[in-house]
Amino acid sequence: MSEQTPTLDQPQVVQGSKPRYEIHVDASGEPAGKTYFIEHAAADGTRQRIFPHTEVAEEYGGHGLASTLVRGALDASIAEGYRIVAVCPYVKGWIEKHPEYQEHVDATTPEHLRALERR
Repeated sequence: MSEQTPTLDQPQVVQGSKPRYEIHVDASGEPAGKTYFIEHAAADGTRQRIFPHTEVAEEYGGHGLASTLVRGALDASIAEGYRIVAVCPYVKGWIEKHPEYQEHVDATTPEHLRALERR
């Protein structure tokens, strides 16, 4: 069975070649939006993904793509055994609106901010 071409009504979230998730709305290969992450190991060995930034191209605003993108990125990260660290204001706000994700979230610490500075 072949994959269906993504559309604005049926977007596709994929992990990009860079440490980010992308949302696609056509067959061009160009993402309509991205949410970046950094993999981090906490002092106790907990595997975390720090999400510092999310963006959707202006021409795709108002279609709910950022929400679809963040949900897909968090679902995939959790399925892979990562805890979520939301530094990005959009990701933080999204999690607040979806409390069922709260159990998978670790609070941002100075250690996480230092990890972002080192990237």
